[in-house]
Amino acid sequence: MVSPVALPDDVVEKYIRAGRIAAIVREEAARRAEPGVSLLELAEYVEDRIRELGGEPAFPVNISINHVAAHYTPLLDDELVIPEESVVKIDIGAHIDGYIADTAVTVAFNEKYIELLEAAREALEKALRAVEPGRKAWEIGYVVEETIKSHGYKPIYNLTGHSIGRYMIHAGKSIPNYPDRSAGWVFGDGAYAIEPFATTGSGYVRDTSLVTIYALRTNRPRARLSIREKRVIREIWMKRRSLPFPERWLKPYAETVEGVRALIRSLFRHGALIIYPVLVETRGSMVAQFEHTLVINGDEVIVTTKYGEQ
Repeated sequence: MVSPVALPDDVVEKYIRAGRIAAIVREEAARRAEPGVSLLELAEYVEDRIRELGGEPAFPVNISINHVAAHYTPLLDDELVIPEESVVKIDIGAHIDGYIADTAVTVAFNEKYIELLEAAREALEKALRAVEPGRKAWEIGYVVEETIKSHGYKPIYNLTGHSIGRYMIHAGKSIPNYPDRSAGWVFGDGAYAIEPFATTGSGYVRDTSLVTIYALRTNRPRARLSIREKRVIREIWMKRRSLPFPERWLKPYAETVEGVRALIRSLFRHGALIIYPVLVETRGSMVAQFEHTLVINGDEVIVTTKYGEQ
């Protein structure tokens, strides 16, 4: 076992507040998601609602449909709507002063995928019950894989949960969705996201050429950028540090959609940006995801994103 070392009270309180906001918005988003609903309108609702409740988005909401597993957020001129018969994953992050809550829900509009959703949901619940100080990360992966396979599906083997740091969604430690013995680190004080993905397909995702989410590099360049570009970087860093953002949030810096995209291309070309390609299941198969954030504080395990869950 690891020795309990309590987190500062104000840090725990901020994690809890962020979790409550994320949970409220997750449940509202799940109710709003229906076939025919605009992805852009749903994304703007989610992000505005986080701010309305006193938080800030930790990352642009991911709305990933069917075989898309992660990293799709609507574009500035997005015309996509939720399709009939679809499986829709809504992944939401909120933060208070950099202390992050990360949570996800999947909704299905075809009854034949209800069992797929249940596999991921049950895996999450069992994994949360298994987490305790001193437990090895791979042991959580064992619980996830065993549960999902018991429903006749596969976990996504190359997607993981993760440790969370201040202004850091992925803080360096991975929580696998199978018993990967290389994840031998043990849970101790801090925040963690547990996120099982279940699929009807191969159990793997791949990058696509589409990118909708970006972040600033911490070692971003100081030369070769225009005065305008340096101002944009400075303002993003002041607001978000290295937290991700979409092109939608760069509207104040350009008059047109193409102007925003030209700005992004230039920043990337000069090495200022990290990109997060959209991830899809390798066989084009359905994917479901559920996620909660928990905080370990001494001997206590607090699931911060449970509030309001149906």
